[in-house]
Amino acid sequence: MTTNPTGASQGGASINDINHMKAALNLARRGLGNVWPNPAVGCVITKDEKVVGRGWTLPGGRPHAETEALQRAGNQANGGTAYVTLEPCNHEGQTPPCSEALIDAGLKRVVIATQDPDKRVAGTGIARLKNAGIEVEFGIEKTEADLINRGFFSRIENARPYITLKIATTLDGKIATQSGESQWITGDFARRASHKLRATHDAVMIGSGTALADDPTLTCRLPGISNERRTRIVLDGRLRMPLDSNLAATSDEAPVLIFTLPGDDEKQEKIYVMKKRGISITLLPSDNAHLDVKKVVNELASRGITRLFVEGGGTLAASLMTADLVDDIAWFRAPSVIGNDGISAIEGLGLDKLTEMPTFSRKSLTQLGEDCLEILSRKR
Repeated sequence: MTTNPTGASQGGASINDINHMKAALNLARRGLGNVWPNPAVGCVITKDEKVVGRGWTLPGGRPHAETEALQRAGNQANGGTAYVTLEPCNHEGQTPPCSEALIDAGLKRVVIATQDPDKRVAGTGIARLKNAGIEVEFGIEKTEADLINRGFFSRIENARPYITLKIATTLDGKIATQSGESQWITGDFARRASHKLRATHDAVMIGSGTALADDPTLTCRLPGISNERRTRIVLDGRLRMPLDSNLAATSDEAPVLIFTLPGDDEKQEKIYVMKKRGISITLLPSDNAHLDVKKVVNELASRGITRLFVEGGGTLAASLMTADLVDDIAWFRAPSVIGNDGISAIEGLGLDKLTEMPTFSRKSLTQLGEDCLEILSRKR
């Protein structure tokens, strides 16, 4: 058995430990897309091998998973074991730290999947539990726990959200005909899967070209899914989005945030009208006539966004690729062909050598009716 830097033991996990942690991870997934700026955490409390409490981070990030699980367990938590997918917090916020709550509940053992990189925690939660005489084990199902909170980790460590680029194309990589017709290249199963992916992200982002061509709503239209906290973002340097667009018309149902460049009095008047309608506008000065995508994603991280789903066209996709900001690609592909005169999913990257290509590894390939969905992750 080995130890991590905090001294918590790891390795040699029992089947029960693994199963309870997997259950906690399933609970954690319920928070994806709803709990930002906090991480999505799950917690299972057992006593004599029976589950006595379960909890997950609730929308808005409060209450925390441990608090929910302890409340459900009540006195049965005393002498029990808690399985937590992320190191319990150890700092005072809106509520006391979860490490303190676990200690006060009289737990005998705490099993933790992965460490919190937030400098306010970063091992101190584990240390506090150990100092209180609680047996702490670390690293069970760590890989899966890291995947669930890669958005939170990216915001903390890279000052930007984890970014997934969604593309829906023909076999030859086209997103529309030469006239711009694009609805619908993929079928119902693929569109449903796309909505499921939207539901696991904090925000959806497009460029002004997509906003004008498709006039999308960008809400997640699945039963039981709320859009109250899922921000819809448009990169619109010239502020071309019409006041009667679907996004503007539904700004009271889900937040709308537009990034644009500073402008003249006419533009300021349009900004004023949009703000009156509940649309948030952020001015980002630039050295040229284009928005800087790095500044955009840094600003989103500062607002607490951890997971960003990008559904823009070829221009936005190329900008993100060039800036090395694409972490995953969700590539929906239909068994059809448009040809060279169609609109490409990704515009020119200006590459001269094959060694300059962004490269990805396939994580999964799923059949969706006649279409397929390929998930790819950036090789670093």
